[in-house]
Amino acid sequence: MAQKDRPWLFRTYAGHSTASASNALYRSNLAKGQTGLSVAFDLPTQTGYDSDHVLAGGEVGKVGVPISHLGDMRTLFADIPLDQMNTSMTINATAAWLLALYVTVAEEQGADIAALKGTVQNDIIKEYLSRGTYVFPPAPSLKLIGDIAEYCYTSVPKWNPMNVCSYHLQEAGATPEQELAFALATATAVLDEVRPRVSEEDFPGLVARISFFVNAGIRFVTEMCKMRAFVDLWDEICAERYGVEDPKLRRFRYGVQVNSLGLTEQQPENNVYRILMEMLAVTLSKKARARAVQLPAWNEALGLPRPWDQQWSLRMQQIMAYETDLLEYDDLFDGNPAVDRKVEALKTGAREELARIDEMGGAVAAIDYMKSRLVESNADRLVRIERGDTTVVGVNAFTGGEKSPLVDEQGGIMTVDPAVEQEQIDRLQAWRDDRDDLAVRRALDDLRSAAREGRNIMPPSIACAKAGVTTGEWGTAIRAEFGEYRAPTGVSKAVSNAATGLDDLREAVGDVAARLGRPLTFLVGKPGLDGHSNGAEQIACRARDAGMDVIYDGIRLTPEQIVTAAREGRAHVIGLSILSGSHLPLVRDMLARLAAENLTVPVVVGGIIPEEDAAQLRKDGVARVYTPKDFELNRIMFDLVDLVDPDRTVAAE
Repeated sequence: MAQKDRPWLFRTYAGHSTASASNALYRSNLAKGQTGLSVAFDLPTQTGYDSDHVLAGGEVGKVGVPISHLGDMRTLFADIPLDQMNTSMTINATAAWLLALYVTVAEEQGADIAALKGTVQNDIIKEYLSRGTYVFPPAPSLKLIGDIAEYCYTSVPKWNPMNVCSYHLQEAGATPEQELAFALATATAVLDEVRPRVSEEDFPGLVARISFFVNAGIRFVTEMCKMRAFVDLWDEICAERYGVEDPKLRRFRYGVQVNSLGLTEQQPENNVYRILMEMLAVTLSKKARARAVQLPAWNEALGLPRPWDQQWSLRMQQIMAYETDLLEYDDLFDGNPAVDRKVEALKTGAREELARIDEMGGAVAAIDYMKSRLVESNADRLVRIERGDTTVVGVNAFTGGEKSPLVDEQGGIMTVDPAVEQEQIDRLQAWRDDRDDLAVRRALDDLRSAAREGRNIMPPSIACAKAGVTTGEWGTAIRAEFGEYRAPTGVSKAVSNAATGLDDLREAVGDVAARLGRPLTFLVGKPGLDGHSNGAEQIACRARDAGMDVIYDGIRLTPEQIVTAAREGRAHVIGLSILSGSHLPLVRDMLARLAAENLTVPVVVGGIIPEEDAAQLRKDGVARVYTPKDFELNRIMFDLVDLVDPDRTVAAE
């Protein structure tokens, strides 16, 4: 029998509610055969706020686990020996802080810090482009990435200090060529930052610690070719740009979560097949096989998956690795002319994009350009689905069928108890009451001095962790020195010609504007900490193309700010986009503020919203609720017109 290759790491992206609940989930998943951890943090933790901050309202424990201080991190990894674990932490703006907490807990467990294995994502550039959990401006953010890389290389040499994340680029609409180019441009920006920090002889070893986190979509042949292109291009960059001579140090090391963008609310059981096909793209080719795989659950377009749903995805990996003969063979695609042609075409397209970005001064300087390209590409993708050029089973084709028995009376998802937020706040206050305030002040003073003086941020961050500093206090201290940043929205004022079938819609918008005596004004708002802006951007673009005046100021706004913008902009309708599960408290806050100011503006809401919650929102006064199944943007635009002028048909006759 042929000798099998060692399988990739089996991971599940997980974390919710509380540190103790997430710890129980981790230990359960490890007992089921998971071989690595992948930690999801909630949005306040990702953006450097404590659980009791005004912006954290409704967000605590929703999309991940809240970690406000060292005590939470201890609880999260209780009875999990970190020196035996390979842990991936999806954290970016606050990566230095969460790594400091992790290292401190490992020390308390008696672990040899130098032996720790794992990854912090630590990719701020893609946050500006797609995910939205950035905090600081680009230049100091790049400096923080360099600090972590320098610290890890000297103190935690087996830890990957950065995971260049192209996953969210594809979720934002990136073509394969854009995903390749934008990710590689990010990697070179980071390596250019850290190169002066280490000796020339040590630099190749630091290059080898840079890893990647990619996406694999449903066009699995193209995706497999993309991964082979990644391997070739990274080898080329490491050799030619950075002079790395050892081929082992030029290896493209990556983990993957397959595409969540393509998971459908309609006929959600079909998502199981999509996930399997997408996994093939990153496991079939030995030359470009992933080092770690985490799969979404079939119901993630509906809401938060349950432990059983995650177990089902884990079993898919295990069957592929242990029951099939995949790991017994050399690369199945070497020498295949069709594969070689596709790989070369992708590399050519990626090199052209990379050259364009280099001409602009690199990834940081090209953020506006890359963001606008992603918005355009995503618009093109949606138009292809609307026209039927791209078939999505159950969405724009084969829509008839039986109701899914997997979606039970609870909606087939897990919900987070609203009481969790107050319990977390109570624990946070107890932590503050029990600590040494003088030690906290001294640690924070040194942290601010380090940021101001340009010292490496990791040692004072670890000192802060040990002193009992909270996530919000760490974030406030760094904000005070580095400032905050608002990334470009990518939504231009120029009308696009990509969308089709707009003649009737533009006529309707024009008629309403004529009767109003001014343009129909549509405010698109993203309240709370949710940074997933792709849907909001596409709604804003389509409204603009339909002839509406659009107010869209980007992500992370308070309900108060949105109401102020609606009043000052004289908005005729407000559209809220919330994908983090915090729709009920945030929308209710909005409605109350509108009522207090006597603003009678119809409100529509879009997001991943269970039907039970949608019914409650409508009862609360929301005019329309849209979920991922509502992919026909023109129909949504007509709804907006009707809300502003419900008698338009009669008036037009």
